[in-house]
Amino acid sequence: MLINTILSALLPLVVTFLLGFVAAWRHDFGPREASVLNRMVLVYAVPLALFAGTVTTSRRELGQDLPLIFALGVAIMGLFAIVLLVCHFLIRLPMSASALAALTASAPAVPFVGPSVLGELFGRTSAIPIAAGSLIINLTVVPVTILLLALGTDGRHAAPAATPQHSLFLTKLRETAQEPIVWAPVLAFIMVLCGVHVPQVIVHSVSLLGHASGGVAMFASGIVLASGRITTTPSVVSLVFLKNIAQPLFVFVGLRSLGYGNPVLSEAVLTTAVPTMPIVILFALQYHVRETETASAVFLSVIASVVTMGMFIALTS
Repeated sequence: MLINTILSALLPLVVTFLLGFVAAWRHDFGPREASVLNRMVLVYAVPLALFAGTVTTSRRELGQDLPLIFALGVAIMGLFAIVLLVCHFLIRLPMSASALAALTASAPAVPFVGPSVLGELFGRTSAIPIAAGSLIINLTVVPVTILLLALGTDGRHAAPAATPQHSLFLTKLRETAQEPIVWAPVLAFIMVLCGVHVPQVIVHSVSLLGHASGGVAMFASGIVLASGRITTTPSVVSLVFLKNIAQPLFVFVGLRSLGYGNPVLSEAVLTTAVPTMPIVILFALQYHVRETETASAVFLSVIASVVTMGMFIALTS
């Protein structure tokens, strides 16, 4: 029964990833098509999915699960900050590469595959960890990553004397706020806090393309991986370890030590045990930052999650 649950939740991710790889290997799709799919996912599919998923969450539901929201916030934002600082100040990576590594290590693919993975595990109650995880990721670490990527890539080409640093920062901050993947969940969150009710027919209408975001992102990731190669460098293995094992283990130990049990424990642990977001590959492509390493980390995280999520499912049962 446990094996069936794990396979039902995670096998679609692996199969879709491999289909993208095969499509590129057969020359049906290439990097140019992956770039088009990338733009469709980032500008349309994911923002619609995030908006629809957020506005269907009530204030009462969010208020009832404050321990869960707090645990996810500490796990995601805390690990993001630690990896960002270590990569930039100790390993001496550029800020853009450090931000992408931090997002890879800290952000589970809840906005993309939460309904299929956590829905299979928790049923209707999965709406809360999916909404909470998506809000935390898309209101905090994703905008910060986009901003640092934009600043880092522009900084390599712009003359420092021509553009003051504070002006460049404000320009990139404004551009980041204008990204649909940033303002769509913010708008939905404000509507939830204000008690604005969105008719179900509208939510259903914008959800159709949103439902394709996870599959298309994984398919595009497979195309990108086929154009390069899978690398198992120490940095890639470290990112996969942090995402698949260290983060959910930290949540498990922390909640146990505070006296929490199920359902908060299992929901928080298994939400953070979801593999890393495929969107990091799309960011790597868009900003030309560590494409091969990022694609390899996503692929290995997805493949390894069949084992690591099984471990945490058994641990929290």
